[in-house]
Amino acid sequence: MKTALVTGGSRGIGAAVVRKLHAAGWQVAFVWHSNREAAAALERELPDVAAVQADVADPLQAQEAYQTATRRLGPIHALVCCAGIALPQKLAAQTGDEEARRVIDVDLLGTYWCCRAAARDMAAAHTGAIVTVSSVWGRAGGSCEAIYSAAKAGVIGLTRALAKELGPAGVRVNCVCPGVIDTDMNAHLTPADRQALAEQTALCRLGTAEEIADAIAFLCEDEASFITGAVLDANGGFVG
Repeated sequence: MKTALVTGGSRGIGAAVVRKLHAAGWQVAFVWHSNREAAAALERELPDVAAVQADVADPLQAQEAYQTATRRLGPIHALVCCAGIALPQKLAAQTGDEEARRVIDVDLLGTYWCCRAAARDMAAAHTGAIVTVSSVWGRAGGSCEAIYSAAKAGVIGLTRALAKELGPAGVRVNCVCPGVIDTDMNAHLTPADRQALAEQTALCRLGTAEEIADAIAFLCEDEASFITGAVLDANGGFVG
């Protein structure tokens, strides 16, 4: 049985990935940071998943979370990096130093620390899949989303570099760029905001966490065995 580790797995896209891979027969561990209630609810829903508490922005905690997952479930065959945060929309000039650092630390460096933790074991085993999660703003940039856009653009660069670095060892590294998804991260949007974003999307609606999980799960599976270094836009045709 294959084993996956999903960061940011207690809610949103991460929780949808946990459910998707679990339903497909994977053993799954997920990392959560602060939402104890959501993590406990997912454990009750799926009693055989393993929940690991850690702040992936801390390299030591990221490494320990990976090691804890391997101790509990065995070697990790797929790492999915969903952990991320976003700020309320504000101009770059109004973004505080600590706010900006936290976004970079979680969204970009957190992804890097987790990939680094998995890379050595996967390379030694000559197999494995890593899927990172960027954003449409990492592709196009978003007004009043400057630091988030920068962090998510960095995830794309990290993915492409790791794909070249780990490819000779048989490890695949790919990225999914969601568009506007109906999750807690976007719960602050007003009905007018949601309508405007839907109108900028070719499919005329927001996406769901489950739809993004489908794309991520595909990149974890053997059906994607000749795909690496790819950046998959799962954005409903967003043209904003």
